[in-house]
Amino acid sequence: MASVTLTVGAAATAATLAIAAALIGGAATASQRLASGADAAALAAADVASGAVTSAGSPCEVAATVAAASGARLDDCRFDGFVAIVQVSAAYAGITAVARSRAGPPEVAADDG
Repeated sequence: MASVTLTVGAAATAATLAIAAALIGGAATASQRLASGADAAALAAADVASGAVTSAGSPCEVAATVAAASGARLDDCRFDGFVAIVQVSAAYAGITAVARSRAGPPEVAADDG
């Protein structure tokens, strides 16, 4: 009888660990997807703001469209010159994750001369 209890306990522990591993793996994947969505939204907004890409919508409208395509929601979109700064969010397993990104023209290198 003790072996049955031990077997059931071991099976329950293994199942719990498997579920936890699946949730952690899914969260890591969702986090990477969200970060990629934030990067793409910031790049799109910066491209529209700089004129590199023409669009009927504003830079932040384009960023919202790009974020939505990656399954995220655009929470914040602002500019510092031509540098777009965005924040996106998405839910995974009932928890809201947030990612921020910025994109714009390259910074000018300092002259060491």
